[in-house]
Amino acid sequence: MTETGYGLLKGKKGIIFGALDERSIAWRIALACKREGADFVLSNAPIALRLGTLNALSEETDAPIIPCDVSKEDEVDELMKKTKEELGGVDFILHAIGMSPNIRKKKEYNDLNYNWLNQTLDISAISLHKVLNYAEKNGVLNEGASVVALSYIGAQRIFSKYSDMNDAKALLESIARNYGSRLAKRGIRVNTVSQAPTKTSAGTGIKGFDGMYTFAEKLAPLGNPSADECADYCVTLFSDLTRKVTMQNLYHDGGFVTSGISEEMIDDLAKIYAEGSE
Repeated sequence: MTETGYGLLKGKKGIIFGALDERSIAWRIALACKREGADFVLSNAPIALRLGTLNALSEETDAPIIPCDVSKEDEVDELMKKTKEELGGVDFILHAIGMSPNIRKKKEYNDLNYNWLNQTLDISAISLHKVLNYAEKNGVLNEGASVVALSYIGAQRIFSKYSDMNDAKALLESIARNYGSRLAKRGIRVNTVSQAPTKTSAGTGIKGFDGMYTFAEKLAPLGNPSADECADYCVTLFSDLTRKVTMQNLYHDGGFVTSGISEEMIDDLAKIYAEGSE
């Protein structure tokens, strides 16, 4: 993350969902937003807040914490009411919420627990719909605001260990497009950022993550972007410099999405197969 700010978010206010610890992307985005002059509230589920780590971010950024279980409509509604009391309207929202009980419990995709699948879709995707719905109903979104939800290329391509989160991210991106079309008349943008595999607490909890990370690192011409680099990118999307960018899924992956194979990977595969045939 660059240490020098450019004042891109000076005077802007927002809501940042999903910061868990100092490794999480939402945490790094919060620091970048503060560096650029923004004020915001932090929100996460009560169970996540019990870890106590978010208090440190709150103190560093002078941001109040408002607990919210996004699976409960009344809590999302109450969050928006409290945000309006704290900040008035907001100019940006970060949605960095995702979880899968099936992945945590190591359930294979063809043997999913459907109650858990519903939880995955509700928390990881439908929550974006709830957030925008209640933000609108409570008059929280300012004209020209920007909403960014963090996604992953699993929405388009199958990564077997990502299981039902592949489906959740596809739904998340669809909701962003649908809401983006409806909020455009107020100049409000809604986009998703498809970030490369990133070494966060949530990411490394996925079985096979190291393999996914290494594969992307070897294939992407620029390599995997860090959480801090993602934070800098999201700042540009919250700023007035991207006022006509909406309903997009924006890949922040070092070029992975448009790469077939790299020379390094070809060489590595050739060596592996050569050793296997000896």
